[in-house]
Amino acid sequence: MSAGGLFSGVSLPWMSHLTVANLTLTLGLGLPEQSVLQPAWDYLLQHHQAELRSPLFPVVISVSTYLLLVTLYTLLDLLAPSWPALNSYKLHPDRPVTWDNIWTTLYLTAYNHLVYIFPAAVGQWLWRPPIPLPRDAPTLMSFLLGILGCMVVFDFQFYLWHLLHHRVPWLYRTFHAMHHQYLQPFSLVTQYVSAWELISSGFWTTVDPLLLQCHCLTAWGFMVFTICVSTEDHCGYDFPWSLHRLVPFGLWGGPPKHDAHHRMPGTNFAPFFSHWDWLGGTNMVPTPSKDKYVEEGLKGKKDKGP
Repeated sequence: MSAGGLFSGVSLPWMSHLTVANLTLTLGLGLPEQSVLQPAWDYLLQHHQAELRSPLFPVVISVSTYLLLVTLYTLLDLLAPSWPALNSYKLHPDRPVTWDNIWTTLYLTAYNHLVYIFPAAVGQWLWRPPIPLPRDAPTLMSFLLGILGCMVVFDFQFYLWHLLHHRVPWLYRTFHAMHHQYLQPFSLVTQYVSAWELISSGFWTTVDPLLLQCHCLTAWGFMVFTICVSTEDHCGYDFPWSLHRLVPFGLWGGPPKHDAHHRMPGTNFAPFFSHWDWLGGTNMVPTPSKDKYVEEGLKGKKDKGP
């Protein structure tokens, strides 16, 4: 989430154990030592180093990525009722997203960013020194393994956080119930959350690359990837190119499972993979028969969603 950039001014050595391991692998295979990412990294250092070193940069890429994605998905939501081919990919084709839904969720998103994210970002900009940048780019293998490692760590952290905020009534009522006011989520519901939830997600998104001592480019890539996944999970569409259709063996959650979580809050807590839900007995794969059962159980339940 866009809060991820708030903590990115922390400075640790960017050369990670993953990079060292990958260098050994590269030399052992007789592959070129220079990263394929080096030319792009050299260009960024030469032309945009001041922007990259600014503590505001992670905030800017987080917020801009999120706004771009929700704008695209919202356009699809507005077009879907009059575009049958597009509407057929919606998880709930009979429940169009309304302007009231859009303004309500957009208001809270703007409020959270103006009241919490923006002041913290300005504070970082004023009091934190510019972030030192390495001359070398990560190797492609290091970049990909770093993102994968962060995903595995974040998946475990957020699974526990999410489970705890459902199992402890006070935590649910105080911090997480707001997000579940929408039983059929759409993209803007991604950040229809309390400030505590937004900051918690951003904290882990930022800290995990530091714990793994990833290159800053890897950290930014993980941050953008996390925003893309969380927005897709809430988008309300099941496209043929969705990640859960590309990752085999049902290892990935995806929009159908997270949509089911909003209707059956005791299921599908993990943000990325499915293994923790399998192990914890909280995995639920949506099917037409289960959806019908759930809809019957939800009759009369208040829903702010479309």
